[in-house]
Amino acid sequence: MDYKALLKEIRSKHFKPFYALHGEEPYYIDLISDAIIEHALEEDEREFNLMVLYGRDVDAVTVMSEARSFPFMGTRKVIVIREAQDMKDIYELDKLIPNINPDNIVVIGHKYKALDGKRKFTKDVASVGINFKSDKIRDYQLPEWIASYVKSEGFDITSKAAALLADFLGNDLSRIVNELDKLAIVLEKGTRISDIHIEENIGISKDYNIFELTNAVAARDTLKVFQIADYFNKNPKDHSIVVIIPSLFKLYANMMRVHFAPNKSPDFISNSLGMHPFAAKELMKNAAHYNPKVLARNVAILHEYDLKSKGVGNTGAFSEGDLLREMLFQLMN
Repeated sequence: MDYKALLKEIRSKHFKPFYALHGEEPYYIDLISDAIIEHALEEDEREFNLMVLYGRDVDAVTVMSEARSFPFMGTRKVIVIREAQDMKDIYELDKLIPNINPDNIVVIGHKYKALDGKRKFTKDVASVGINFKSDKIRDYQLPEWIASYVKSEGFDITSKAAALLADFLGNDLSRIVNELDKLAIVLEKGTRISDIHIEENIGISKDYNIFELTNAVAARDTLKVFQIADYFNKNPKDHSIVVIIPSLFKLYANMMRVHFAPNKSPDFISNSLGMHPFAAKELMKNAAHYNPKVLARNVAILHEYDLKSKGVGNTGAFSEGDLLREMLFQLMN
């Protein structure tokens, strides 16, 4: 069951006695946990029938005791274990499964990694409830995810604005949603969010950002590359070379894959690299500016400056802005 279907079921007040929410993406774990609290109990019931525990402070015996107890003057009791990855004896909860009070709801929020699928507890959860694995959204899927979220909130968004947010905020759904929710406060429903809205309300420059820098490097637009580098030097807080280097490495690595792909059709490149067909065509066009020998040299340059940015071979005489400009000069020549 995907998260949308699960949320629909919860909002319809169709509950299971047990929810094991686990995986690398914490956003869905918090979203589903909060939805259960909101819809399973009325506000005036929560004082007595909501128990929120934390993995570092609780053990399996305590959880089982709470889960088997009866609600106080209500129809159900909800027990939520947040940060359950810190619970040392979590797999001991397999003893709870056969004896769970069907009127109660137990929610396990196990973040940043999945439960061990080989353990009895993980296998048995589905017999009484929901075993939901929360996987990370891949980088190339982020713009599409952003567009889908924006649409669900009654807005639209341009592809450039979605790519801008994905590139600047990274693979952190909670942070992305937080920024989009801020936009929803200041924009009218139905607005098509553009890169200008992003620049004015979130503070990401539509012209001077890592997304535009990567595009300029790909197209060998030297003038634009150094205009952006100069802007980054004047605004260093959100433009660290440590963040820029992985973006450029990904660009060169994908170009190398294009050169050595057995099939040079846009559809094959799109599927093999997991990117939108339009982006695949742009990558193929720009890859023609770089032969494999130059790409290998540029990857070596990135490795050298990654070490320098971390103090290896850098006496400290050069600022991060100096290193960035020097690195870009070598990459572009």
